[in-house]
Amino acid sequence: MAKPKKLESHNNKLHVKKDDSVIVIAGKDKGKKGRIIAAYPRKNSVLVEGVNMVKKHTKPSQMNQQGGIIEQEAPIHVSNVMIADPKSGKPTRIGYEILDNGKKVRIARRSGAKID
Repeated sequence: MAKPKKLESHNNKLHVKKDDSVIVIAGKDKGKKGRIIAAYPRKNSVLVEGVNMVKKHTKPSQMNQQGGIIEQEAPIHVSNVMIADPKSGKPTRIGYEILDNGKKVRIARRSGAKID
């Protein structure tokens, strides 16, 4: 009898958001900087511009008349990216701070600068 497939958690929180500037800290693209195109909290992964490029073989279609091999980004695990510090541009951890008006903002641990 086959085991039931494990479902991913529905309440995964990521430390990064779409349009954040990040630095890859592990893997084949270590050291590369890029912007987050999409975040997938259920899969704990993000799509970073120009990082983890893969070749995809495509059949001719209405959109792509020629077909052939295209290069596109593949998702990378969120643990392999760190947000870039707004001041220095180096990788930094994230902290949270609640302002006087009750709004919660992200703080760069390295410099103390507000991220959003």
